Amino acid sequence: MRGRTLLLAALLVGGFVWLTSKDSIGVRRWLRAPSEPSISWTGPDIARSAGISADEQNNIEIYKVANQATVNITSTVFQRGFFFEIYPSRESGSGFLISEDGEIITNNHVISGRSPRIQVTLADKSQYEAEVVVRDPTNDLALIRIRPNRKLPFLRLGDSDHIQVGQKVLAIGNPFGLAGTLTTGIISSLGRTIRDENGNELEDMIQTDAAINPGNSGGPLLDSQGNVIGVNTAIYGPGGNIGIGFAMPINAAKRMLEERQTGRPVLGVSGTPIFGGLAEALDLPPEGGFLIYEVSPGSPAERAGLRGARRRVIVGNYEVLIGGDLIMSVDGRPIQGPNDLTRALRRKRPGEAVELEIFRDGRKMKVRVELAAARSSRV
Repeated sequence: MRGRTLLLAALLVGGFVWLTSKDSIGVRRWLRAPSEPSISWTGPDIARSAGISADEQNNIEIYKVANQATVNITSTVFQRGFFFEIYPSRESGSGFLISEDGEIITNNHVISGRSPRIQVTLADKSQYEAEVVVRDPTNDLALIRIRPNRKLPFLRLGDSDHIQVGQKVLAIGNPFGLAGTLTTGIISSLGRTIRDENGNELEDMIQTDAAINPGNSGGPLLDSQGNVIGVNTAIYGPGGNIGIGFAMPINAAKRMLEERQTGRPVLGVSGTPIFGGLAEALDLPPEGGFLIYEVSPGSPAERAGLRGARRRVIVGNYEVLIGGDLIMSVDGRPIQGPNDLTRALRRKRPGEAVELEIFRDGRKMKVRVELAAARSSRV
């Protein structure tokens, strides 16, 4: 009995040794140590990061070009304090080159003040003094110029008349002094009217959710082709960005550049806007308008037969010149604010005509006036 048990044990041991010595059966693989696990999936020999999308590549390419043409602007104005001491007041913002010889578009408020000292810092950190060429306070725009010793990169101006809500935009500037900052977003709305820090209305603004912060003012708002479609101008509310920013359409800046060559369209009158109770006190329509004080000799207004004031009266605490025509609308657009007449004329070119609705001698009438190029500060 004991011999048979030993024989059976020997057979089992021998069979096990024989089985585990044969690779073809695969038992050896089944019994391998955990340090040699079998591979249950396949993959690349070298791990790779996620690729750059087409939209990201578009952002990168636009930034590489546009950042080189975006500048930092510091405007210093010397002011007199309460104790008549002189101190510098600084305003910082952005701008962008529009020509290789150093012409720069920015916001008027960035270079505000009488005879400011304007310093421009380019993307390569080189610095230049700048001079003011043209101001357009109505649209918060300005053109300044530096005198570089080389040709500079510049941006293409697009067409803001054909942009659409939902279109991608990119903003570049120097928020909080952080030069070369890029933010992206979309056009959130068009045709917005906002008020600047001085209470003046800015019309036809582009609303965007691309982050615009203090210091971005004057920088370019770009489309996905790298064309400038707006000039970053304002944010909604105090402090930093909350997803509501505004840019002046680039076509307003293009009109400013055009007027530099052709002259600003002018009517040839001076006067004051007048509305509500004051208008009624002067026996004028309560909706009011622009009351003409004086008509320039030889001006389009004189040729069209417009009349200026004839006498002075005191109404409350105001001295008012009366007897002149009240301009109530231009091309069907009512005059409802202090800058409406100027803004209406800026939509025209010298040589073009406007239709004015005026109030004279107790009745309304329409007058056609052909505009001329400005030679004075009158509208």
